[in-house]
Amino acid sequence: MKTLRASDIGTYMYCHRAWWYRVHGQESINHTELAAGLELHRRHGRRVLVAGLIRVVAFILLLSACALITFFGLTTFLGK
Repeated sequence: MKTLRASDIGTYMYCHRAWWYRVHGQESINHTELAAGLELHRRHGRRVLVAGLIRVVAFILLLSACALITFFGLTTFLGK
C-alpha cells in the first residue's frame, strides 16, 4: 500500500485530474511553476528556521538580563 502524503491530498482537493495524472506517472509540463514553488517553500523554511533561532537567542538574552538585574540588585542590597 502506498503512503498517503499531505501533498497528495492537496493535489486531489485542488484538481482531481492532476492527482490522477500524478498517481499514474504522467509527467507535469509546468516545470517552471513547480520550480518556483519549490524555491518559495525553501525560502519559507529558511525564514522559519531563522525565526526560531532568533527566538532562542532572545530568550537567552532575557534570562541573562534577569540574572544580571538580580545579581546587581542583591549586591547593592547586601552591600549596604
